[in-house]
Amino acid sequence: MFSRLLDNVYIMDTGTVCGILEHQGPLGMYFDKYYQDYYCHEKTFEKAERRMLRDSLDICLKKIDMQESDIDLYLGSDLMNQNTTVHYLARDLTKPFIGVYGACSSFTLTLALGSMLIEGGFANKIMTMVSSHNATAERQYRYPVEYGIQKKNMSTFTATAGVSTCIANMKTSIRIDAFTLGRVIDYGQTDPNDMGRAMAPAAFDTFTNHMRDLKRSVDDYDLIVTGDLSHYGLKIFKEMLKQENIDTSNIHDCGCLLYDASKQNVFQGGSGCGCSALVTMGYLYSLLKEKKLKHVLVIATGALLSPIMTAQKESIPSIAHAVSLEVVE
Repeated sequence: MFSRLLDNVYIMDTGTVCGILEHQGPLGMYFDKYYQDYYCHEKTFEKAERRMLRDSLDICLKKIDMQESDIDLYLGSDLMNQNTTVHYLARDLTKPFIGVYGACSSFTLTLALGSMLIEGGFANKIMTMVSSHNATAERQYRYPVEYGIQKKNMSTFTATAGVSTCIANMKTSIRIDAFTLGRVIDYGQTDPNDMGRAMAPAAFDTFTNHMRDLKRSVDDYDLIVTGDLSHYGLKIFKEMLKQENIDTSNIHDCGCLLYDASKQNVFQGGSGCGCSALVTMGYLYSLLKEKKLKHVLVIATGALLSPIMTAQKESIPSIAHAVSLEVVE
């Protein structure tokens, strides 16, 4: 597997923007900005997603007191047609841009790729950007929200969010100390309404390889979170770990943390690029800065499905990428 330790990659700061349900959830106070509805003062959901991502970029740049031109390279990803939002945003930037795609795992994928470029000396400051929107994702992968289609109990709820994170070789209080790039895993799941079942094996594969490659265990982390397995997928993931006699008491899921499923109509919990990004860079980043947590592993998962292939009854390949965040003493 491709796991690496890092020496010189730090998080400068981040910008987090979300929708109304994310703001009303248990972590809403940790996000920088929210919108009251899915349109975000725009005429379409797609333009609304772009506005949220733009806002998150502006917020992050303001926090680090930099201009767009001060960033060496931008890395971005979203779910819309395997990258649309970030490309339309990037046309307004004056610096090089790389669009990457890992579905809902894109948050940790962009951080890992950016870390490699910084560690290798190819860039000093990189901005990573991801977004997702409930209405745009549902329209593309399942049914438009306006149809009012009854959803299955195993469904997840795509988070509405834009998150930008600046990483650099300049020392701050939190660094990216390691990452693991995952393999594509396919257990034959074909239902696009059941992402947790499809992605859990990929999370397990990346988790076990991360620990083996870096000679670590769950005891090396204060907290381990998966990206968006949600309640059902997290249960499968933990069952797989228990079969290997691995303690799962400090393992949680961003899709479960982002919403209160007992009060909010989100079915099994959150998913989407913005899900793990919001929870990590809003909530967990705050806990790391306050030193309430000192070492966190984030394993973002992604279902690499295509509407075309789903219509052809193909199975859903999945992937997971892991990034380790550590407080600098």
